[in-house]
Amino acid sequence: MEGYRSASKHIAVLAFPFGTHAVPLLNLIRQLSDACPHTMFSFLSTQQSNNSTFPKNLDKIKPFNVWDGLPVGYSFRGNPHEPVDYFLKAVPGNFMKAINAVVFETGKPFDCLITDAFYAFGADIADQLNIPWVALWTASPRALFVHVDSDIIRHHVGINGPKDKPLHFLPHFSSIRVADLPNGLTSEDIDAPMPALLYKMGVSLSRAAAVATNSYEDLDNTVVNMLKLRFSTFLNVGPFNLVSVSSSTVDDSHGTLDWMSKHEAASVVYISFGSVITPPPHELHALCEALEECECPYLWSLRGSPEKQLPLGFLERTSSKGKIVPWAPQQKILEHPSVGAFVSHVGWNSVLESINGCVPMICRPFFGDQQLNTRTVEVVWGFGLGLEGGTLTKEGAKKALKLILCSQEGKKMREKIRVQKELACKAVKPNGSSNENFKTLVKLVSNTYHQVNA
Repeated sequence: MEGYRSASKHIAVLAFPFGTHAVPLLNLIRQLSDACPHTMFSFLSTQQSNNSTFPKNLDKIKPFNVWDGLPVGYSFRGNPHEPVDYFLKAVPGNFMKAINAVVFETGKPFDCLITDAFYAFGADIADQLNIPWVALWTASPRALFVHVDSDIIRHHVGINGPKDKPLHFLPHFSSIRVADLPNGLTSEDIDAPMPALLYKMGVSLSRAAAVATNSYEDLDNTVVNMLKLRFSTFLNVGPFNLVSVSSSTVDDSHGTLDWMSKHEAASVVYISFGSVITPPPHELHALCEALEECECPYLWSLRGSPEKQLPLGFLERTSSKGKIVPWAPQQKILEHPSVGAFVSHVGWNSVLESINGCVPMICRPFFGDQQLNTRTVEVVWGFGLGLEGGTLTKEGAKKALKLILCSQEGKKMREKIRVQKELACKAVKPNGSSNENFKTLVKLVSNTYHQVNA
């Protein structure tokens, strides 16, 4: 507790403990901790999330556990949405209980609240504590915009209406279709826990003292400017993969980087569908057939047993061409010159890492903002490909691989993504837009509520 006794400021941080949400939030808090001397950050998340997210020995950031909402004796049955739904039933009560316990334990009331933007209730907690609320949106500005304008979108397209209808009524969204929107915004069960949470977020975010994002101004500038009209302070402070505090040592216990170094430039296909979803068996088989027929060298980060999930004999037949590992240092791999294409679920962190590595994407989205990311990567930014029908087939995967690896169009994609890499690097340099926005954020969280509003 010594750090708390000597701290002049105490900031509460409320993480969303699923997917990769807690990691970028912790990255931001580590940057703020370095920039805000005499400030303690209390990081509130579930025990499982804290255990997997927190490195050891963060002097001014202390994790605290909140109840995960799971019933006693609960066992995971394979549905990734079920633990999320249980958790959402426990909020915000579990956070308020933890906040009160932290204040009691440390003897320090909170001076500022920083939360994942998902938490619309952050506005009410901040009002109750009479402190400013800062929300971090961990996905793309374009995905945020559709949630903020969900009432307008629903008014124009209805619920469960035609999937092919373009959003021409929104400026700069004419190439986006209803089918590209996150589930629950205009389709399926809009009152399910997650869609309901995101709807409340879109309504409440304007109450935040600032909304920060893991992005940079020039990636989607027109949408960023529209968001600046919606919020009093809208701050692109990323990409975090270019500015975050990271360890100098990279965990590469499976030897992926050495393996990559034995291949020609832009020749290897890197495959990873993230930490939550694995494609269904018929799609895995289709991708394997495409890799085998194209004779592509590949590196595949695959959870679970490859022998059980992939076609019989595939591993033996491609042993000289491919490498399959249970985990890989994705950012370092995408930065490696031998990678030519990235087969991905198109989560936002993967999009930013793809930009950083200048590697075009082959997109197989599953849920959340991934379909919108796919459409944006392909049609708006032009450095990736969606798959016909949205799923992996042998012919669709072969066509995409050949286009990116072997055609002039693939070269043009690499040029487009290289321009984005230059813009991202410029943004995080001294006097760059993300760097200046971060300074604004530091000033906001360093002051008390009354000073901010003076």
